[in-house]
Amino acid sequence: MSGEREHTQSLSDESRPGLRADCERCFGLCCVVPAFTVSADFAIDKPAGRACPNLASDFRCGIHTRLRQRGFTGCTVYDCFGAGQQVSQVTFGGRDWRQAPQTAKRMFEVFPIMRNLHELLWYLTEALAMPAAGPLHAELARARTELERLTGGDPGTLAEVDVSAHRQQVNALLLRASELVRAPVRRKKTELRGADLIGAKLKGADLRGACLRGAYLIGADLRGADLRLADLTGADLRGADLRGARLAESLFLTRSQLDAAGGDAATELPPSLTRPAHWTSPGAPAGSPPARARARRRR
Repeated sequence: MSGEREHTQSLSDESRPGLRADCERCFGLCCVVPAFTVSADFAIDKPAGRACPNLASDFRCGIHTRLRQRGFTGCTVYDCFGAGQQVSQVTFGGRDWRQAPQTAKRMFEVFPIMRNLHELLWYLTEALAMPAAGPLHAELARARTELERLTGGDPGTLAEVDVSAHRQQVNALLLRASELVRAPVRRKKTELRGADLIGAKLKGADLRGACLRGAYLIGADLRGADLRLADLTGADLRGADLRGARLAESLFLTRSQLDAAGGDAATELPPSLTRPAHWTSPGAPAGSPPARARARRRR
C-alpha cells in the first residue's frame, strides 16, 4: 500500500509537552494510589492509597531496573501520560503527601482523574497531527483546549470533573478522525472493534486499516502482520507477539501497549516510540510461556 505517510504524521515526545511521565517531578503517585493484587503482574497485595514497600524516601522505585525480575511487570507497562507531575507540581504546588499529610486524601483522589484527562489529551494531540483528519481539526482543538483548562483547576474543581462524559465526547471525535484516516483502506471484514482475539493466529495477517479499538489481542500471534493505518486505541496487547509486525503507521499506538507486548528489531515502529528494552532480537521467542498462559486464563 502506498501513501500511508500522507494520512498520518508521527509526533515526538517533545511535541507533547506534559503528556509524558516525568518521575523526577512526581511524588510516586502511581506507587501509592492504585491497589495491587498478587498475580502474574504484581508480586504483592497492596491496598489503594498505601505506598508500595519498594517506594524510596525520594519517591523513586527502589527496584526500578529489576521490576520484571521481581514480579512487578504491571508497573513496567503503566503510563500516567504526565498526570503525576501535573498533580504533584501544579495542582498541589510541589507539596508532597509525606511532608503535608493533610493533602494526601485529596491528592490521591485527584490523580486518577488527572490521569484520564491527560490520556484523552494525548489521543487528541495525536489526532491533530493527522492531515487526513483535517476536517475535524477545529473540533479536536476545541476539545483539547477544554481539557487543558480542566487540568489546570484546583483540587476541588478537579474532583468534580465528570470524566465519563468527557471520555464519551472525545472518543466519538477520535472515532470520526480514525474513519477519515482509514478511509482509503478500510474494509468491512476488518471492523474488529472489541473483538475477542485472545491467542489468535494472525501471523502475516493483512490488517491494514482495521478497526481494533478495544480488541482483546492478549497473547495473539501478530508476527509479520501488516497493521498500517490500523486503529489500536485501547487494544489489549499483553503478551502479543509483534515480531516483524508493521506498526509504523498504526493509529493511536501507545508506549504502554508496546511495553506489554513482545517484539524484535524487525518490528516497524513510529519514530516517536522507542523499542522496549525487554524485546528480543530477531528469531528469538517473544514473551514468556507464563505470559501466554496468563492470557488464556483471562478469557
